[in-house]
Amino acid sequence: MKFYLDEDVHEDIALALRLRGYDVRTTREAGNKGLTDAEQLRYAISEGRIIISFNAADFYKLHSELLKKGIEHNGIILSKQLPIGKVIKSLLKLISDIKDQDIRNNILWLNE
Repeated sequence: MKFYLDEDVHEDIALALRLRGYDVRTTREAGNKGLTDAEQLRYAISEGRIIISFNAADFYKLHSELLKKGIEHNGIILSKQLPIGKVIKSLLKLISDIKDQDIRNNILWLNE
């Protein structure tokens, strides 16, 4: 699994995932700061990455639009803004329990 962190996700989360062997790219690293949510999602799709964001309303809407158009994506993980440690713990649990086919074209929510 490869991940892409939306602009609102703290980069310490990328570090925590990398330390556990995951392939992670941040918005800053990709040179994508300031892009719209739709552009961020298009980038994630083009790179074969699962996008992680706290912007639930916008990404849920984008997900619905893609489904209507028959456009596939690698998955979206959404969460409320939570303390970094809590996000990392929940994210690691979630991704250890899923397979690529479970998240492809789906939204998964982090538990608090």
